[in-house]
Amino acid sequence: MAALQRIGIVGAGAWGTALATVARRAGRDVTIWARSSDIAAEINSGHSNKTYLPDVALDLAIRATNDLAALRDADAILWVTPAQHLRDVAARALAHLRDGLPIVLCCKGFEQGSGELMTEVAVEALRGAAIAVLSGPTFAAEVARGLPTAVTLAATDSVLGRDLVQALGTPAFRPYLSNDPIGAEVGGAVKNVLAIACGIAIGRKLGDNARAALLTRGLAEIMRLGLALGAQPATLMGLSGLGDLTLTCNGRQSRNLSLGIALGEGQKLADYLAARRTVAEGVSSAGAVVARARSLEIEMPIAEAVDAIVNRNAEIGEAIAALLNRPFREEAAH
Repeated sequence: MAALQRIGIVGAGAWGTALATVARRAGRDVTIWARSSDIAAEINSGHSNKTYLPDVALDLAIRATNDLAALRDADAILWVTPAQHLRDVAARALAHLRDGLPIVLCCKGFEQGSGELMTEVAVEALRGAAIAVLSGPTFAAEVARGLPTAVTLAATDSVLGRDLVQALGTPAFRPYLSNDPIGAEVGGAVKNVLAIACGIAIGRKLGDNARAALLTRGLAEIMRLGLALGAQPATLMGLSGLGDLTLTCNGRQSRNLSLGIALGEGQKLADYLAARRTVAEGVSSAGAVVARARSLEIEMPIAEAVDAIVNRNAEIGEAIAALLNRPFREEAAH
């Protein structure tokens, strides 16, 4: 464990700040990189991050910086930027990171334009790093308060995976080891898109039956895409797949579910996003998910409907009608 004593965290949003509390409770030395010097100063002087994680007091030993060079001595880095910013921040950080440095991807999504998963982006942008993935059913505020949480920690290098579990695990934060980073990523990326669909169903008052159907058939879409990308079925049915999907499509703390509810109630997407500083990853990932699925000839009608609504100004009623009028078919997970 001593080899992974110094944990760097790239990203000082709610999830990055919550993971800082996790690492500190596990006894690690923690440094957070924040893009904003004001947030870094608040963490250092006020021991809080009221912008992204209000009402949570941070351990006095957690340090913050807005200088990526301060991470050069880290033994491992938790990468928690928004998915669409991974490549840009990586380009700035690369000169300060040693070859072979363990980097745990904690951001979820498909990159716009390339359609790549975060592991694929990281292999290109963080050359020489040892990549792992942390994903699962987590609301940042609950993790920060020390409420019981279980996640998937996936690494193809089993020794690295075990070291990371030992470095971060506590009784209240339980990482379950996996050798399937792709599977751990796919569920976390697609569930944000599906949560928007479930939110729309709530906003339109379509009932609990409809939301259960969306969640279940959404899982079938995750399975189809995940298997085509090489994921293991057990991973997709685990914490980072079914677990994360269940939380995000039901918990009112979910940014993507809340966005969907607002859209279903008639609010304009631009107005909703303009009023918030936090990122709803499902909006930016929807088009990339659909494009990647089409390139693999994978059918994902729910994700396609969300993409049409949030990216192509489709009318919600028409998108719902199109889903309901699809041909009847046999039920299958893939």
